[in-house]
This record gives sequence, C-alpha cells and structure tokens, in this order.
Amino acid sequence: MTQVALVAGVQAAARRRGMRSGTDKARVRKWERGVEPNEESQIYIAEALGLPPDIVRADDWPNWLPLTADGVVPLGPHSSVPALREALRTAMERRTLFTISGAALTALAADWALGPTGALARARDGKPIGEELVAFLETSTRRLASLATEQRQHTAVLLDAHLSTATDLLSRGRHTPATELRLHTLAASLSQTVAWHRFDLGHHTHASQYWIAGLHNAHAAGDHDMGAGLLGDLAYQAAWRNDHATAADILNHALARAQNPAARCLLQLRLARTLAARNDRRAVLRALAAAEKHLSDAGTDRPAWCAWVSDADLAVDSGQALLDLGDTGRAHQLITEGERLLPTARDKTRGVFLAYRAASYLDLKEPEPAAAAATQSLLLARRIGAPRCVALVDGLLPRFQPYARARGVPELLQLAAA
Repeated sequence: MTQVALVAGVQAAARRRGMRSGTDKARVRKWERGVEPNEESQIYIAEALGLPPDIVRADDWPNWLPLTADGVVPLGPHSSVPALREALRTAMERRTLFTISGAALTALAADWALGPTGALARARDGKPIGEELVAFLETSTRRLASLATEQRQHTAVLLDAHLSTATDLLSRGRHTPATELRLHTLAASLSQTVAWHRFDLGHHTHASQYWIAGLHNAHAAGDHDMGAGLLGDLAYQAAWRNDHATAADILNHALARAQNPAARCLLQLRLARTLAARNDRRAVLRALAAAEKHLSDAGTDRPAWCAWVSDADLAVDSGQALLDLGDTGRAHQLITEGERLLPTARDKTRGVFLAYRAASYLDLKEPEPAAAAATQSLLLARRIGAPRCVALVDGLLPRFQPYARARGVPELLQLAAA
C-alpha cells in the first residue's frame, strides 16, 4: 500500500465514524520512521489495512501489525523473532479465517532444505540475560512436557507464557552466543509443543504459525533434525486435512536434511501414510521398509521430539497405510498389535490408535469390536481433553448407522450424542 492509499484509507475510516483525521503523507512518514500513532490512529490504520479493529493493541505498536500477506515469514538471519511474533499475534484469535496455503508451506520447506543455516543475529543492547533464567525456563518446560497426558490439557497458558518470555528475551535481551543458541532451541521446542496443543483443539492456522516459528528458530540454531521434525508436523497437519500432495512435498524436503534414525523413521512413516492415501502402493512399501530399517538403527541418542517413536508406532502407522491400500486383514493385525504395545503414558496416542482400530473393524464388517474400540477411544479422549480424538470417532459414527442393533452400537451413539 502506498502512502497516498494509506492516507486515504485512514481518512475514510475516520469519516465512517463521523470524525475527521488530519493524517497526511508527512504524518505517515513519521510513523514509518518510528513515531508512534495514537490509539485512535492505530484503529484507523487497522481498518485501512482491512483488519478488524480489535486486533489493535495500542501499547504494542507496531508488533500487532501482521508481518506477511500469506502467513509465512521467509527464512533469514533475522527471521526467528518475527516468526515467533507472527505466531503469538495470530493466536490472539483475531484472524481465525486466515489460512496458509500448501504452496506457501512447500516453498518454505524448499527454502529450508536448500538454504544454508543463518548466522545468529545477536542483540547488541538491552538488559543482560543470565544463564540461571534460561536454565529455569528449560527445566520448567521439560517438566510441563513430561506431565501425564491427562494433566497436559491444563498447561496451555503456562506454555504460552514461557514462549512469550523466550521471545522477549531473544528480541530485547543481551546474551552470549551460547545463551542465544539455547534460547533459539528452547523457542523451537516450545513452539512445537504449543502447536500441538492448538492442532488438537482444531485451531489449524494457529498451529501452522507455531510450527513455522519453531522452524525459524531451529534453523537459527542449526538443528536440522529439529527443523525436519517441525516440517514433519506441518506435513502431518496437511495430511490430516486431506492435502496429501502438500504433505508429500514437505516430507520429501524434510528428509533431505534429517540425520537421526529415529527422526527419519517418523518422517518415513508419515510419508507412507500420505502416499497410501494417494494409492501409491510401491512407494508406500518403500517408505515402510525404510522406516523399519531406521527404527532398528535408532539408539538411545534421539532428539526429544521423536524419542517416543517405537515399535507401536511402526505397527499402527504401517497398519493404517495398508488399510488405505485395501489390505484390511494384515492392517487389522498390525493396528491391534501396535495398540497393545503402546505404554500407558501415551494416552492421547492410544485414543487415536483405538479410533484406527475401530475403523479397521468396520472395514471387516465387524461392528461389535468396532463399537467397543470407538467407545474406549471416545471416553479416553474426553477424560484427557483431546478434541482431535473425539473428531476421529465422530467421523466414524455414520458408518455405525447400518449396525444400529449390533451389541455396543446403540450405547456408542448415545454416548457420542451426550
């Protein structure tokens, strides 16, 4: 938008309120050079830019302004904090209709896969940041992430506060290169955890922004495995929303730089799932074989974000891929086996696995065990606060209608309606 167009937009916003604005090109130039507009002018600016007035936070100019047209901050040596700010701003629930295109995500993944790691851009002024504060944030973040699944539903506000603090420290603090590296790593990890919270609640744009912010900070820290994992999460989200072309493209870019066997295992499993949805049997079997080989090579030295990958995940994801390919008998065996292997600490994953098992029973036209698995999944999901698992079961309910008199089905439909 030109200065002239902005002036016209601001003046029009004032007239719609029966007011008159003295904004001209000279005043716009002052704003561009650091003079802060008053609250009234900021509301007019928002309206001129096509933004809702309640996005304005007058005490945080210009941070409330969106940084991009498509929601994706380009990678660069100074991009980590802007990407965090964009995620935190989007999560204010003011741009819920905003979406990020698959093309924009694929382009970001390609830039990450091909470009060099950016040098850290250290703050040269601000108050010094001590190692004790950073250590506290790291320790408390790990403790929050290690809580039992049922308790993690109550930690969202705490995690948001930790991430806001880390963002401010990166943006305004003065720190050593070693401390800054730790802060970028912390910001990447927190962004990933917060993104999964948002994703589980169905807030997909918010989740995307946090995963993107995490990618920028992993990139700044030079952590290629972490970056690959964040791209893998974006791919998982794309597949969940049935955009399998975007998911496959992102995963192939992620695999270009991922090194740890556990990380590569998880990425190959997700690739197999999205390839299965596209009915590419040969590629699916290659990806599953690669995932099995990577899991056998994975030792105990794993990134925290994929330390949980196990034989249970290999079995269930393999089964789900085979289910999509029509191999229902073998798929059912693998899904059931994987669900039994899953440790009790991973209840959210158990809820997802139970929903998959219910779907596999329905494919075999066995409504009674399907209803039992779906009921378990729904009860578990409600107890731990996992709306995504509830959505999986809700998606299966129409398939139970032809079996309305089978044992367990009426009770399931009644429970779902409650």
